[in-house]
Amino acid sequence: MTLVATAPALWRSEKTVSVSGSLHPQKASPVLEGFVAPPMAAQLSFRPDALAASIARTVTLRSAPDPMLVQMARAAMVQVEYLIKDGPVFEVSPFITALADAERSGFAGRVGAGVTDLLMNSLGYAWRDNAVCLSGSCDPHADFIYGDGPVAKHGVVLTEAHGSFAQSVSESRIMGEARRKYLRQVKPYIASRCLHGDVIHGYSVAFGSNPSSLETYLHVAETRISKSKGSPALPAAQPVPGGTGIVPTSLALASHRSNFLLMGATQVVAWIDWLRGAADRPADDSETTFFSFEISGRRFLAAAEYFLPYYRSRFWPDELDFSQTLLHWSEMDRMLSRRQRGLANIFAMEMSAGKAFLRALSGIIPGGRDQLPAALDLPSIEPLGLSLEVDGAIHEEGVRYPVALFRDGLALISRLPRSPLVSSLHWSPEDGVD
Repeated sequence: MTLVATAPALWRSEKTVSVSGSLHPQKASPVLEGFVAPPMAAQLSFRPDALAASIARTVTLRSAPDPMLVQMARAAMVQVEYLIKDGPVFEVSPFITALADAERSGFAGRVGAGVTDLLMNSLGYAWRDNAVCLSGSCDPHADFIYGDGPVAKHGVVLTEAHGSFAQSVSESRIMGEARRKYLRQVKPYIASRCLHGDVIHGYSVAFGSNPSSLETYLHVAETRISKSKGSPALPAAQPVPGGTGIVPTSLALASHRSNFLLMGATQVVAWIDWLRGAADRPADDSETTFFSFEISGRRFLAAAEYFLPYYRSRFWPDELDFSQTLLHWSEMDRMLSRRQRGLANIFAMEMSAGKAFLRALSGIIPGGRDQLPAALDLPSIEPLGLSLEVDGAIHEEGVRYPVALFRDGLALISRLPRSPLVSSLHWSPEDGVD
């Protein structure tokens, strides 16, 4: 039976945190001519469901057994539900005092990683991976690699994350943590190379909240880009672009492995693992079924495996013993509609982003590991639930059916609408998406 966390009312309150920043010089600067870093926002706004989703996104980038990663992601939902207070500003719940010091530090670290992911999405970066891809000999190094958006066609950026919930948290301490970790874990690797490209910029994000004073701080230490001697001035910072659609294949596979793992699409994950050299080749006749449904004018794909542990593929023979399955594929839509009442916190993919990746995946499988293209043409989606700039109509619908949507297309849907308009979509490595 699939276990899901419930989403109480507090998950609908948007939090706003002020952002402070500091710049650190780098030689040479700029690392790559033509790159313009996005302007840092004065405030970061997000709903707690978006924070929980970001924690899950960062947790599942680790190298650990998949069932363990999934359970850690689900635990993040419960922790955010009980340990973050309701209201327009970020405050930890009094329940935080019930945690032992090690547990509190672990939760604070996970929140710091989640806030960092939210911030990077707000700056326009869409794709992510664990920074272990730098090199096994690089220690200590920062936590994450991000790409696309402002850095598309230039390289990638390196990001360190820090979180703290302690009585000693103050503005000066959080600022000091961000600067210290930047100098130690980010600066030495600027202008280095990783699996996904050249590291041309870096961030160190420190987030902290004091349970007693109820004060919260977010400080970002960032690489300073200065004018090179003898060269014309670089163009002024521009608004964050929506993305070029050209994504390093290695970075897209890393991001979508995490995404489809959270969705429960095990066959898609298996093919990604094979292409990344981490597992044996799956069976060629494997197929994954997705449910398609609409929320707030957008269509999403959810893996049938998440809802139904066993189901009959449309290619399975009718004479197959029905006792081996829960229901026939043609009955899925009706059954899903019935089960929606008790379902909450569903990871899904925005339709255009999901179909684009699944088609690309089918396109690169025939060539195998040794013929992977350098980049994939994938869309970048405008996020929801991560800022105050939300269209009124969508925001009103979001109150009924909250959706946290990220630039790579992953979405956390707090509650499914009671709608019979559900259809099925199938993906196979040979035939792609039908």
